[in-house]
Amino acid sequence: MPDHASESAVQPEVPEPPRTSEPSRATGADPAGEPTERPEPSEAPASRDAVPPAPKVPAYAQQGWQPQQPNPWPSSRQTAGTLARLRPARPAAIRNATLWAAVATALLSALLLGDGLGPNLLIVAVPAALAAYFAAQAAGRRLRSWSAVWAVGGLALLAVPALRDAGWPAFLAVVSAVALGSLTLHGSRSWLGVFLGSVGLFSSVAGGLRWGVSGVRDRMAGSRRRWGVVFRSTVVAIALLIVFGTLFASADAAFADVLGNLIPEVSLGEAPWRFFLFVVGLVGALTAAYTTAAPVRWDDITVRDGKPRGRLEWALPLIVLNLLFAVFIAIQLTVLLGGYDKVMAETDLSYSAYARQGFWQLLWATMLTLLVIALALRWAPRGHSRDRTLVRTVLGALCLLTLVVVASALRRMDLYVDAYGLTRLRISVAAVELWLGVVLILIMAAGVFGARMLPRAVAASAAVAVLAFGLVSPDGLIAEQNVQRYRSHHTIDIDYLRGLSADAVPALDRLPEPLRSCALNEIQHTLRASDEPWYATSWGEARARDILEKRSANALVTDCRGPGSEGDSERGGYEGDDSYDPY
Repeated sequence: MPDHASESAVQPEVPEPPRTSEPSRATGADPAGEPTERPEPSEAPASRDAVPPAPKVPAYAQQGWQPQQPNPWPSSRQTAGTLARLRPARPAAIRNATLWAAVATALLSALLLGDGLGPNLLIVAVPAALAAYFAAQAAGRRLRSWSAVWAVGGLALLAVPALRDAGWPAFLAVVSAVALGSLTLHGSRSWLGVFLGSVGLFSSVAGGLRWGVSGVRDRMAGSRRRWGVVFRSTVVAIALLIVFGTLFASADAAFADVLGNLIPEVSLGEAPWRFFLFVVGLVGALTAAYTTAAPVRWDDITVRDGKPRGRLEWALPLIVLNLLFAVFIAIQLTVLLGGYDKVMAETDLSYSAYARQGFWQLLWATMLTLLVIALALRWAPRGHSRDRTLVRTVLGALCLLTLVVVASALRRMDLYVDAYGLTRLRISVAAVELWLGVVLILIMAAGVFGARMLPRAVAASAAVAVLAFGLVSPDGLIAEQNVQRYRSHHTIDIDYLRGLSADAVPALDRLPEPLRSCALNEIQHTLRASDEPWYATSWGEARARDILEKRSANALVTDCRGPGSEGDSERGGYEGDDSYDPY
């Protein structure tokens, strides 16, 4: 075998090998077929006569290569939309405290919410709020002033079902509480941000479920033995409570009564409904926690300003509208001074038709005025200080004139209610008109002090309006006004009042017989047929039960056309020539 060292030291000059020998040099073999030692590039500098390395063959020229086709099903990252851009990165793994709070919310929802709404909503809201708090703590978020306002307002709205028996104000309060809770978690401040932030909680449902499932899966993977211990301990504790609780309940009637009032009664027939409530509570708590940990930045959605118009083009239509409002208000003052009798004689309208139609027209005029103000601000001239002065003057005058229209509409409603009584629809639209007046005042204040907080102020005013509407007890107010009207005019619509909720019982209890029994019979029958536990019983219902227990309504009364009850000629505020409708 030749000495490779000596060969590398003394190597005769050889002619340039043919191209067919390049593969042998590339593989490190000499013409004889024996391998040679190739020096490292750093150790042996390249010679002028050295053969350059073979060019790298492109991928498409290699044998068996197939071109890569584009993916017809792009991933979610490739198709990241607006929502993915607005939401920050996925939060850290869910904490144990957040998981346990979500489970507690689900259990309380299944046990308490199946019997109705009352104080149980506040009870269920506590662990859900704790789940959001723990998630915010893990994400490093701090509670800001407006978020605290939304949170307190949402909890206050959840107190309406605990106080009032009527379902319609309670429904408005619950929907408003969910909207305020969503605003608490997102913390929006612009017009679009406040609007989308109030419903943005629903955009986190899928993310919250995935977040919770991944957290449970991670914990189950490494600690199955510990979870087994927890499960067995829970089963044993429940079994002991059932056995000894049954024994103590059978031994003492007082203990059985207290235990029966505290523990919900769950039957097998209610299992699907209870399971649905369990899922709703769990999903709601996980959604709230996920939104807190990774809120959507709705304020980052920008809406481009409208193209500014010239002063004449912008101001002329609004000045004409202001003049029209001024003429209408002047006529209204003439009506108030000359009396409605003169106007009705000239227009051939009945009293009820004039008041009813006028109110609805004025309500629509108020809402359209707010739309006009919003569009005018979008295209308002804003180049110089004189433009800003013009905008404030014209729109301020329009808001002030619209406030007079709001006052005129409320005055019409007051006269109409005084003559024909208060109903649910009448009090509802009057409350809306009053809130629109508050919005106009806020717009005028924004023109003086700046519009930075105007979106949140309008949202807060809406929440306060819903809360006040529920706290004043609309059904109780309707019954109170109709009882007072009976004392003054000796007319009353018993058929309408008997359909009110238990909130109306304290006022209806002051009616003379047989009107009292006629008005309370249906409410008393409804209360006796329902057997709701304490956590699903409102304060208004409990007070009505106490009143009816002390002085029950006479169920034998059949003639409800007592003295002062409205007959066929007039019903519910409509004279004989008017067609009856719920208004």
